[in-house]
Order: sequence, then structure tokens, then C-alpha cells
Amino acid sequence: MKIGKATLPESAICGSDDETIVVRGQDLCRDLIGRVSFTDYFWLLVTGQKPSAMASRVLDATLVAIAEHGLVPSVQASRMTLAAAPDAIQGAVAAGILGCGSVILGASETAGRLFLRIDALAKDKGLSLEAAATEVVQDLRARKQAIPGYGHPLHKDRDPRVARLFAVGAEAGTPGHFVAIAEAVEKVLPGLTNRDLRLNVSAAIPAVLLDAGFPADALKGVPILARCAGLIGHLTEELQNPIGFALSYQATREQRYTGPLPEGVTLKAKE
Repeated sequence: MKIGKATLPESAICGSDDETIVVRGQDLCRDLIGRVSFTDYFWLLVTGQKPSAMASRVLDATLVAIAEHGLVPSVQASRMTLAAAPDAIQGAVAAGILGCGSVILGASETAGRLFLRIDALAKDKGLSLEAAATEVVQDLRARKQAIPGYGHPLHKDRDPRVARLFAVGAEAGTPGHFVAIAEAVEKVLPGLTNRDLRLNVSAAIPAVLLDAGFPADALKGVPILARCAGLIGHLTEELQNPIGFALSYQATREQRYTGPLPEGVTLKAKE
């Protein structure tokens, strides 16, 4: 019985026999290996089409922009996992990726959805981008929801990656429509939040990718793919110069127990 699901496993991505491997209509060995970059191959896998030169350049720039971010929580989790299981690099990579949510890496997707909502509202009601941005941000504020892609704990002015990604998009010939939406949100935020929240890279990435025609449903995959590369770099260093247990020690060194104690028990302060 079919209950809203396919009864046969079908996929338009890959097929093969004993002689040929076909990926998205291309012969893997004849048409792809050694002939396309990994960035272009990723676009092909996601969309089923080879990217234009414009799309290829923009996607590549976003992957470079977000691949490495220092010893952030996902990297620490990954390195500590490898320290505990140095024979399982796949588990360590997974540990770093499993924390990709609304705060870490996932903001690119939610910011992209925000921009699409503003775009639809502006078109439906004939509003300017700033007016549509104001209406959407006010709704988010009323629901006590965060504005994804704005504000940064370190970069109080605009995240420096924003200007570069916007420049790459312009140089590549993207229409700049979603970049304009991203900037419209930035412009109206101070008056609505009483805070000068500037664009960060998690808003810049979906803005340029949507302008390049990248599908919204795959936006979250871009920072995940990019961060895999960064994690592998960290894990290679971890194998050569282990700091995973040092990271764990740093976390526990300042820990203070705040729960109840058994009668007659006193815990000594850590030195």
C-alpha cells in the first residue's frame, strides 16, 4: 500500500553497471574525473546541472569563506573525539558536524529563508525591500525569534568576509537582488532592535548563493561541506600534535561543583 511515499527506490543521481558509472547524466570516468572541479561536481550533484562560470565562482568562494573557523565548539568536539578514538577519524568528523544547528553553521539556511520570505512579501504586496524587511523583522521580533545572519561576537562592524563575498558575487555577474535584501535587513535593524547588528558571513553566504541560483533546500549543506574540509585539517594536526585532552583539561580545570553534598563531605577547591 502506498501511504504518501514511493514504493520503489528511485534516484536520478547515480546509476551503474559493470562497465559504466553515470552521475547526473554524465559518464563519471569520461566526463567528470579530471575534467571538473569538486566545486562544480558538488553543484552538479545537488542540482543535476553543471554550474555556469558565475555560479561556480560564487559557490567556490562561499566554501572557502566558511571552511575554517578556529577552535570553535564543533572543532573542539571533533579533536577530543579523535583523542579518545584515534583510529576512527570518521567518528571525529561526525562529532564536529553533528552540532550544526541554528547557532553553528545552520544560520545560513535560516537567513536564506528569511531573504526568500522578504522577497515574496515585497513582490506580493508591491513593497520596497526595506518595507518588506521591516514587516518581516517586526514579525520575528513579535514571536521572540532571532534575526539569523546579523551580529557577531568578534566582528562588531561588518564581518570582513561579507564585503569579499559580495564583491565576488558582483565580479561574477550575479544580479545582486538577494544581496540587496540582506543589506535592507541590516539597514532597518537598528530602528527595530535598538542594536547596530551588522551582516555576518552566515547571511552573506545565502545572499550570494541565492543570487547565483543555488537551491534554498541545499543551503545548509554548503557550510557543512566546507567545514568537513576544515575538520579534516584539524584532525590531521591532532594526529601529529595532539591537543584533544588539553582541550578537555581546559574545560574541567575551572569547573565548580554547585550541587548538594553528602553530610560531612567537603570538596577541596581545584588548584
